[in-house]
Amino acid sequence: MVKSVSVASLLCISGCGAFQALPAHVRPRTSALHMVLEKPPLTKEISKLETLKIESDYLIHPLREELVTETRGVSKDAYQILKYHGSYQQTNREIKSKEKDYQFMLRLKQPAGELPPELFKLLDDLSKTCGQGDLRATTRQCFQMHGILKGNLKHVISSIMNVGSSTVGACGDVNRNVMCTPAPFQTNQAYKEARQWSKVFAHLFRPLSPAFSEIWLDGEKAATIETWAKEVEAYNVDEAMLKDSGRGIILNDNKVEPIYGDRYLPRKFKIGVTVPGDNSLDIYTNDIGVVVIMNDNDELEGFNIMVGGGMGRTHNKENTFARAADHLGFVPKDDAMELMKSIVAAQRDHGNRDVRANARMKYLVHTLGIDNFRKLVESYFGKEIQPWRPVPEWKYMDWLGWWEQGDGKLFYGLHVDNGRVKDEGSFRLKSALRALVDKYNLSMIMSPTQSIILRDIDPKDKQDIESIFAAHGVALLEQVDPLNRLAMACPALPLCGLAQTEAERIAPAYLQRIRNMLNDLGMEGEEILIRMTGCPNGCARPYMAELAFVGDGPKNYQLWLGGSPVLTRTAYPFLSKMKADDLETTVGPILKMWSEQRQQFEAFGDFCFRVGAEAIESYTGKA
Repeated sequence: MVKSVSVASLLCISGCGAFQALPAHVRPRTSALHMVLEKPPLTKEISKLETLKIESDYLIHPLREELVTETRGVSKDAYQILKYHGSYQQTNREIKSKEKDYQFMLRLKQPAGELPPELFKLLDDLSKTCGQGDLRATTRQCFQMHGILKGNLKHVISSIMNVGSSTVGACGDVNRNVMCTPAPFQTNQAYKEARQWSKVFAHLFRPLSPAFSEIWLDGEKAATIETWAKEVEAYNVDEAMLKDSGRGIILNDNKVEPIYGDRYLPRKFKIGVTVPGDNSLDIYTNDIGVVVIMNDNDELEGFNIMVGGGMGRTHNKENTFARAADHLGFVPKDDAMELMKSIVAAQRDHGNRDVRANARMKYLVHTLGIDNFRKLVESYFGKEIQPWRPVPEWKYMDWLGWWEQGDGKLFYGLHVDNGRVKDEGSFRLKSALRALVDKYNLSMIMSPTQSIILRDIDPKDKQDIESIFAAHGVALLEQVDPLNRLAMACPALPLCGLAQTEAERIAPAYLQRIRNMLNDLGMEGEEILIRMTGCPNGCARPYMAELAFVGDGPKNYQLWLGGSPVLTRTAYPFLSKMKADDLETTVGPILKMWSEQRQQFEAFGDFCFRVGAEAIESYTGKA
């Protein structure tokens, strides 16, 4: 049995507040641990946002009252609560008027990225009648819809809930959409386990507040329960969720949210699940990364667990940073849900609620160190965490193109530029997908890289499916430039309130300019994993890319280099300001240096990591 420990006994850093050593079952709801990264406020009053969570009565007020007013938008307080329901309030920043043209973006919850045909048809219809006509595939394997007016929110959300889907937990300080390797192999048991356990963890950490049914369904139950809840009934998730070991995981004084409590988590929380060797989902960027481990009989034995990944940072604040996860250890399958609860409880109780910029679990792991964080988690878990099991080297897999599922059917990974599913001129991707779903009733899986997988395809239909794409102006994979295939960009302007400059709209031009530079160097067809964001928050996971452009003011970008082509390490900042017009003079010399000095088959990111910033500065004169 593992003894209860205090954070103070784990952390020997000057300047940290004292933490009284208490038994696990009487731990305080908030830790006195202060992150060393940024000093907390002098007063110990609860922050305004934390107070708002408490006073919302589990995410009801003041949202419910403001949804029925005649105003176009909602107040800042109501907006904060609305996030938990899956929506962000936005305005078109390119339209200047006295009155804000408030509209709402709605993000779905799709564990493992799964998208049944009836849900896609509903989203297609709703985007036309209540949105701006398109859909956006996100970097967390779900769709989001833009341009919804406040008066239509209830209709859209209730419609989604009534077909067995949800927007609950797509945003807010809770566990977000659980990601999974998107490959729908039917005879590979490891892949099947990854899909199932993604849904288990999604169900385990769902918010339980009645706010969602009260506000969107007038207190009634949805016409059908969430599809993933049906699929994991055999796992007894509710029983595992409420199991109380007496070690402080379950909040016995809270009957509504026994894991989250009335303040929920300090910040958003992300979980990803994959199989050994398949890093299609940036597994190291999650708060918890889960790797399926099978035994010699091809049976599930348990999971490798990694913790403390995360992308978000703030410009000019060195105490915020992107971080790749650390290996925590291995857990047998029968203990998996309890260990996951223990990690979430550790972050709930000891994550930084005073300084929101340091509230993600990565800062707690960074401050304690992985060994001390493991001890903290073990104090909740009640057992020692077993050592990490060896796994094969990671590979980046996007699962695009044609693949055999293993059951006689095929799946096709469709590249989608920056995730935008739209009809524009002769390019009619949205109509093509609707035609395929109507004709073949195909299910889809959203990929972690903003693309879409169509599954369960009869081989005899392959040619017709390709013909439908061609008729709608949609390029097949062999027609897609490798730079575009690997790239990602966030939506940024005009709707994102955090964007400092362009991303999605300018990324295609950047990729073409980089391709032109590579061609001039005789490097036709060369691959580089490139990502672009309009701000430092990292939605497109730029800090893992080989080459990244991070918005830092109008038409300005930070330049990041040296991420791994298999997404296992973070990049480093190379240039703090690069004007959009200076792409060729800035990046061109770096590409030239790579072409001259690379080792055989050395990827761009590996080259930049090996030679380092100083050598590149010396060669290019960009000091």
